Amino acid sequence: MENSEKPVVSNFIRTIIDRDLESGKHKKIVTRFPPEPNGYLHIGHAKSICLNFGLARDYGGVCHLRFDDTNPIKEDLEYVQSIMEDVRWLGFDWGDNLFYASDYFEQLYEFAEMLIQKGLAFVCDLCQEEIREYRGTLTVPGKNSPWRERSIEENLDLFRRMRAGEFEEGEKSLRAKIDMASPNLNMRDPVIYRIKKAEHHRTGEKWVIYPMYDYTHSLSDAIECITHSLCTLEFEDHRPLYEWCLHNLPVPSYPQQIEFARLNLSHTVMSKRMLLDLVKNNVVQGWDDPRMPTIAGMRRRGFPPAAIRDFADRIGVAKASSLVDFELLQFCVREDLNQNAKRVMAVLDPILLTIENYPENSFEEFEAINNPEDPDAGTRMIPFGKQLYIEREDFAEEPPKGWFRLSPGAEVRLKHAYYVTCKEVIKDAQGKITEIICTHDPQSRGGSTPDKRRVKGTIHWVSAAHAADAEVRLYEQLFTLADMSEMEEGKAPEDYMNPESLKVLTHCKIEPSLASAEKGERFQFLRQGYFCADLDHSPEKPVFNRIVTLKDGWARQQRKQ
Repeated sequence: MENSEKPVVSNFIRTIIDRDLESGKHKKIVTRFPPEPNGYLHIGHAKSICLNFGLARDYGGVCHLRFDDTNPIKEDLEYVQSIMEDVRWLGFDWGDNLFYASDYFEQLYEFAEMLIQKGLAFVCDLCQEEIREYRGTLTVPGKNSPWRERSIEENLDLFRRMRAGEFEEGEKSLRAKIDMASPNLNMRDPVIYRIKKAEHHRTGEKWVIYPMYDYTHSLSDAIECITHSLCTLEFEDHRPLYEWCLHNLPVPSYPQQIEFARLNLSHTVMSKRMLLDLVKNNVVQGWDDPRMPTIAGMRRRGFPPAAIRDFADRIGVAKASSLVDFELLQFCVREDLNQNAKRVMAVLDPILLTIENYPENSFEEFEAINNPEDPDAGTRMIPFGKQLYIEREDFAEEPPKGWFRLSPGAEVRLKHAYYVTCKEVIKDAQGKITEIICTHDPQSRGGSTPDKRRVKGTIHWVSAAHAADAEVRLYEQLFTLADMSEMEEGKAPEDYMNPESLKVLTHCKIEPSLASAEKGERFQFLRQGYFCADLDHSPEKPVFNRIVTLKDGWARQQRKQ
């Protein structure tokens, strides 16, 4: 696990932990990150990962990675492997503390029999719809199940027969016997075991009954001696059931559940179900689509793990829910990449520039600093010749006021190279500019002249004879609606898809060295933004994803405030 490089910012959870350590309630902090392996993790899970592993790191404790794998219908080994990869990529390590709820299935079953023997659980014959009907509403108390008063002996017999596979799915369930008049619906005799005749990715066909999440979660925490069980706010109403399970069973420890506000990020969704629908309906190109808020998607897009950890630190931990601007995450990404990404040149919409007074078939190289923010980044050599590619938008035949780039008769500086002056424009039959003819000042090599004259405009370029062809994918926010919780009734996330969320450029020109970039390697394309080599990237077909633009909307907003 990486060491914290920033001063610790206190929050209400740290205050609780500090108090518990000072009072002697706990000698060592044990937290856990307990994902269900039913989908890929997203940026909201990243917040929880950073919180749980970060607290364990800062207090010299341990953090468990535990898969709450109690629903074989929705779980898959692919998700287990992806979650492990995501946690490691974020910079955290669980060491020997890898657990599964399925490790405890036998013990959880024994606990359930104990509840039956204490008269605190019963086998119910109501189907799922009938259970909902009997449960009542927030204003109407529930009704007792007709099967609530079965004898302990009958309940034990039926529960054991459930385990033996004698009954079909939905035919019976095991419910806790609590209070059907409770104002908390979670305490109205909740189901704690249901029949599911499905193969489990770890236990195979050994089990046909599976414990419910709330029951499993509390007891797994207790078995592992978790000290502080950190959950998002939607589990606040589930805490009484969590504590009821602990109070009524001979558990080895009594963890404390603490709730905090989940992350709500603008222009995206944080629902695994909704994200799964996007994948299944081919709205996106998989869980790792760079537009997705999944950790896999952000990794493929090029977000550095340190930037995500920084983002988690900046948003902090609170009780109140709020909507965090996606721009803040992009700001953290820029902050990291500005320090660590090489500066290179790539032309996304190329137009040919010919230097008429440059020698034919002659080439030279210019030394370029890889990153002025990093003294250890070194330099590289860039080839230069008579013909270059520049950005089409860097030339204006009729320049507006305040234009400092190239135009007829104007002089600009080619980054790292010479001053050039536009002499002529060549167009095709449709009037589209196909080539710009320039002259260069041989004495301006490296960007200065003996007479010390200066030009205001500097543009980037690549040598036409040496450039590699590349595909560049420009990504924007996935949805047009900032707060996706405000979707109109009856509409789905697909109805708010941003048509500009992906734009593919297929005729880009890049420095030759970029063709051999490692997959995932990050760069700043000068004046364009930050990019990384995609998983599809190869020397034969270079492919780059735009991570973020150079424009920083969040920082501008902060300066205005």
